[in-house]
Amino acid sequence: MSSNFENEFNTLVAKTAELITGDTSPEMIEKIKVWAFYNHVHKALPALASHWNQSHPESKAEMRRIFEEIRALNQAKQAEKPEKE
Repeated sequence: MSSNFENEFNTLVAKTAELITGDTSPEMIEKIKVWAFYNHVHKALPALASHWNQSHPESKAEMRRIFEEIRALNQAKQAEKPEKE
């Protein structure tokens, strides 16, 4: 991959983190990458996600924690928006 692509992709991920959670810290950007990848696998290859969940219960719990954290941050961000008239 070219460094230009990597920079532009990282910008996309950072913007996604900002729009979803309001947080663009390096830690949150990594969580968004994990969240997006697992979300895609869960929808596109549900048998693989299920097998992984069964094979790695500790990691499944961490994945759930990441999903819940992102959902909570997103809900808080949505609550900050003024209602449209």
